[in-house]
Amino acid sequence: MKTDHQIKQDVVAELEWDPAINSNAIGIAVNDGVVTVSGHIDTYAQKRVIEKALRRVNGVKTIALDLDVSLSQQNQREDTGLALAVQNALKWNSAVPVDKIRAAVDNGWVTLAGEVDWNYQRAAAEKAVRPLVGVTGISNDISLSPRPVPADVTSSIEGALKRQAEREAKRVQVDVSGSTVTLRGDVRSWPEHTAAVGAAWSAPGVRKVIDELHVNP
Repeated sequence: MKTDHQIKQDVVAELEWDPAINSNAIGIAVNDGVVTVSGHIDTYAQKRVIEKALRRVNGVKTIALDLDVSLSQQNQREDTGLALAVQNALKWNSAVPVDKIRAAVDNGWVTLAGEVDWNYQRAAAEKAVRPLVGVTGISNDISLSPRPVPADVTSSIEGALKRQAEREAKRVQVDVSGSTVTLRGDVRSWPEHTAAVGAAWSAPGVRKVIDELHVNP
């Protein structure tokens, strides 16, 4: 098992290796596998890029991003122009039901609202907006439409887990209460964590997923 010092070294190396990340204004702290990244970034999109980089590092159990977006002058946009760009980004994404989503912009902060049928549509809307120039943050307030929850939803989720990560499926507990799914247990990697959460969101009628999984490499 890696020490915190070794994890920190690997995190720093991974951030410096990724050409999409400017790590000069970023600080790293590691405590029992929990990695905290603090500092300033010049685009909101970098926040997601940094998170994905951290998930590639073996030994990282939990990620905390304490990052401020400080737009450079060339990346600053007026809210009116940014709002238009947001609408176009949503309109040109085939996974987004643009007629069901509203967007508002305040000092670069984009708030998405509305109601869609599936979580992948909600996620696609945020993903479409994230890389736009001038975005300083996103509040995804899009809700999911109420739908009947099948009686066998628990077994359906467990079946999906076995198809995607059979070894980890035995270590994940699935609890369903109404339209809310709670996942508990341990997984060995971030890809397996993503697969488990994705399986829960893909079940018909699910409107909320409570992620209590722990990544224990």
